[in-house]
Amino acid sequence: MAEDAFDAIIVGAGPAGSTAATVLARAGLDVVLIDRGVSAGSKNLSGGRLYTHALGKVFPDFATEAPLERLITKERISLLTQESASTVEFGSGKLGGKSASYSVLRAPFDQWLADQAEAAGASVITGIRVDDLLLRDGRVAGVVAGEEEMSAKIVLLADGAISLLARRAGLIGEPNPHHYAVGAKEVIQLGEDVVSQRFGLAAGEGCAWVFDGDCTDGHIGGGFLYTNRDTVSLGIVTTIGDLGYSDVRVPEMVERLKRHPVVAPLIAGGTLVEYGGHLALEGGYDAVPQLVHEGALLLGDAAGLGLNTGYTIRGMDLAIESGRIAAETVIAAHGRNDFSAASLAEYADRLKESFVLTDLAFYRRFPKFLEDTRGMFTDYPKLAEDAMLSLFSVDGSKPEPITRSLRTAARPIGFGRLVRDLWRGLGAINGRASVAGALGGAAIRVRGTANRKGGTR
Repeated sequence: MAEDAFDAIIVGAGPAGSTAATVLARAGLDVVLIDRGVSAGSKNLSGGRLYTHALGKVFPDFATEAPLERLITKERISLLTQESASTVEFGSGKLGGKSASYSVLRAPFDQWLADQAEAAGASVITGIRVDDLLLRDGRVAGVVAGEEEMSAKIVLLADGAISLLARRAGLIGEPNPHHYAVGAKEVIQLGEDVVSQRFGLAAGEGCAWVFDGDCTDGHIGGGFLYTNRDTVSLGIVTTIGDLGYSDVRVPEMVERLKRHPVVAPLIAGGTLVEYGGHLALEGGYDAVPQLVHEGALLLGDAAGLGLNTGYTIRGMDLAIESGRIAAETVIAAHGRNDFSAASLAEYADRLKESFVLTDLAFYRRFPKFLEDTRGMFTDYPKLAEDAMLSLFSVDGSKPEPITRSLRTAARPIGFGRLVRDLWRGLGAINGRASVAGALGGAAIRVRGTANRKGGTR
């Protein structure tokens, strides 16, 4: 290793990369954080909601210092038909405290995180694209940016959902299209008072809303809406493997959501201030690649750390925790002056013991459940609409028992199918599969190495 090598190079100034850079710099290591955007977060359109339990471990004063939008105190889930929305709502001040989550706009939030890394002593370089990894003697030894080679004792890859650097270097295989989703998001300016009034919110409080059904025209995926301070973030996500289901494309799905009679009045008169597309993680636990390599670690989206249970959509808290654990692993390896895969295996072990892999393993079956149950996006929103109409319509007709009304609504689907899907769905979100067994497999998969392409796999 060259004497002028950095202790660590981190590629990607998102939540995972900037958190890792901050922790490493606080420990006195010579760290450089590189991002291809003109500023941290300038190319990041993903996210919208941050569960803060992991952030507080590294930044205890985040609630008063970070550029957060609104504290989420209302949760809504809607099944959409073309004309109706069957909605479950939960509102409570108890959604704060340790379980607090906030709406965020990623550009200012990511820039704040990068600023924390720089204030701790990390060198932050933006506007630079890393083209390749530098391999020496079967290990990752730095990065290549244009004609410049930058050496490092370890490289932390936090370069997004596809992690082109890891794939180009042969560290991980080709992506499974069912493990990724394509999304589009708009940010619509309404004004702070308008947001509060239309969503029934107190000052500083926010709403998180997810949609399934008509907005995606039956594609596997759904819509989302988050209230920011004076804007709303609204968009669609659908799995790449399901894009051929119909001729309706993602931009039209966004328009379908915006035109829906429940959503349209909420955004009426708003001004579009941001629009973009992004890749999202949808594969859950089974999309996690090998995380530990000779001289390199994968973290955040690059490590496949995303979780969508249909009612919670998470990524940033997983990324932040992986960044912290990766940094602490590197600090220990630095003390041993050993950055081999065996020395770095502690990273995989600690992720397995943390909520990161534990939560992913718990919900391991849910992505497959959605993939195999298209009725969640086609038949069941119509069932919910028919059931609600039977409950709330008053037209002078003879009333009938609620149980009969519900059976009538379920008849097009079939009671047997309904029970089977309900049972499989509850099992998928209840962690009915063996979490311990899944994590046992993870210990092998994330720690193993092989004699392929520079000693890594």
